[in-house]
Amino acid sequence: MLPVLDLAEADRNAGAFRSRLREAAHDIGFFYLVGHGVPAAQIDEVLALARRFFALPLTAKNEISQLKSPQFRGYSRVGGELTNGEVDWREQIDIGPQRPAIEDATGYWRLQGPNLWPAGPAGFRAAFERWDSALSQVGLRLLRHWAVSLGAAEDTFDAAFADKPATLIKVVRYPGRDDYAQGVGAHKDSGVLTLLLVEPDSTGLQVELAGGQWLDVPPLSGAFVVNIGELLEVATGGYLRATQHRVLTPRSGSDRVSIPYFVNPALDAKIPIITLPPELSARSRGVETDPNNPIFNTYGENAWKSRTRAHPDVAELHHGIKPLISSP
Repeated sequence: MLPVLDLAEADRNAGAFRSRLREAAHDIGFFYLVGHGVPAAQIDEVLALARRFFALPLTAKNEISQLKSPQFRGYSRVGGELTNGEVDWREQIDIGPQRPAIEDATGYWRLQGPNLWPAGPAGFRAAFERWDSALSQVGLRLLRHWAVSLGAAEDTFDAAFADKPATLIKVVRYPGRDDYAQGVGAHKDSGVLTLLLVEPDSTGLQVELAGGQWLDVPPLSGAFVVNIGELLEVATGGYLRATQHRVLTPRSGSDRVSIPYFVNPALDAKIPIITLPPELSARSRGVETDPNNPIFNTYGENAWKSRTRAHPDVAELHHGIKPLISSP
């Protein structure tokens, strides 16, 4: 089982909490977080709204099809996203910061723009804007504790998130099927930090351990599943390591709803590099490199790489980028 960390403990014994936080992210890169202060009623609200949206007819969901959004926002049909060039068996809505699009934008600035909000269910937009506000605060609290635990100033990461952070919410449903399918393929998150909300009794999330074994990660009541992304690995020279994870498709007759919240800095923010104390630096494994999946220390470059690979149909339609593999 993953470690369970209580954020409320940080108010009682910050040193002990920070030590456990640092080592959980160093050892496995994933943990459960309780004591985060997000009310149970708010958690129930967003899960219920997700269920109500996914129960709508496909024609209604397609009114906000991601194919209408140069910013890769809105609804993506089942089979409409790729991981490592393979089809993911899920449907979802992508929600980012609500900002005007930049005229004649180039590069990663093409990711800035408005959301495509569904006409129903009622209250959907307001609930997820409140969700964004609540979870961004949890994420920044964790980053401040991490900074101190690594021998840096508490506000080390603050500047990267101070102006127009590029957070991302995914509202996801994995339909069941009898044959094995890739719910979402094995991957690392491209940003800094992820807070994942999963419906009770869901199955399918797995984390890769040393030696290539996969650990099942069931929901824990009232907890978020937290994992670090590639940029936090870069910031710590690999002392904190982003971990491969995947979701297996549920069996036919069941499904899975989850809501990952990606805590990301501004598109043009360069993640600060922390000079680790000698005792931590000696245990650093270095940043894991892959020539087919470069990690950039500017968040927008990582995000643009991720979005154009995951949604080649949107990339080709709106940005003229030819996919390496045809979209299904």
